[in-house]
Amino acid sequence: MKQQIAKILHHHKKKKITDENLRASAVLIPLFCNQGQYHVLLTERSEEVNFHKGQVCFPGGTREPSDASLLQTALREAEEEIGLTAQDVEILGEFDDSVTLTSNYVISPFVAFIPHPYPFKADDREIKEIFSVPLSFLMDEANFRQDSCEYEYDGHIIWGATAGILKQFIDLLKSESGALQ
Repeated sequence: MKQQIAKILHHHKKKKITDENLRASAVLIPLFCNQGQYHVLLTERSEEVNFHKGQVCFPGGTREPSDASLLQTALREAEEEIGLTAQDVEILGEFDDSVTLTSNYVISPFVAFIPHPYPFKADDREIKEIFSVPLSFLMDEANFRQDSCEYEYDGHIIWGATAGILKQFIDLLKSESGALQ
């Protein structure tokens, strides 16, 4: 399945958003395989961060002047937030930018494959919890609440930009692969 996802992302023409009024940011969408089932890794932010307190999100953040690229931003932030080192990440591709309306970010998502199990080390100031959601759960349309644009999984409400990015990713996988499960 990893190769199928990489192929889908490779053939997808990314929709890039360029707006000088938006802050450039990037997230890593880490995928891993556990007992033959693919999972998406997510984090719940702490109450101590400046933005998106307590929200479920992907590892990632704002591009720094020292970042050579948005991919480097996503990798740097993943290491800072959850201890995921760049050498343990296999980038499968990227897809369409997304905008957060409330905080004025343009988010570039990068899909990656990571080893499992992994010795994550959460930055307690930024991250309250690291958890995962089975890809099969996300691909089941019954689990997406269209009216509120959210998923609920194991007590976690996944909404906002994170839910939008996940839905966009799932829709891309479904449209390009048919029965990718």
